[in-house]
Amino acid sequence: MRTTLNLDDQLLIYAKHQAVEERISLAHVIENALRESLAKPKAKRETIKMITATGPGVKPGVDLDNGHSLLDIMDDPS
Repeated sequence: MRTTLNLDDQLLIYAKHQAVEERISLAHVIENALRESLAKPKAKRETIKMITATGPGVKPGVDLDNGHSLLDIMDDPS
């Protein structure tokens, strides 16, 4: 099957060199790499336990969804 791929220039150069070294086509190098990548078992994601604190909550006027205002609040010397 024909398809078009957009590859990083350095990756393509490396793949072409590999094809020459192994005396196989560039398509075979890409197919082999894809097969190898898909054959690897997926890594299990580790559960992360977050440590939280209790208290009255966020101070009035603090918007946790606004990163710029949070930086301003943290940089405020008062």
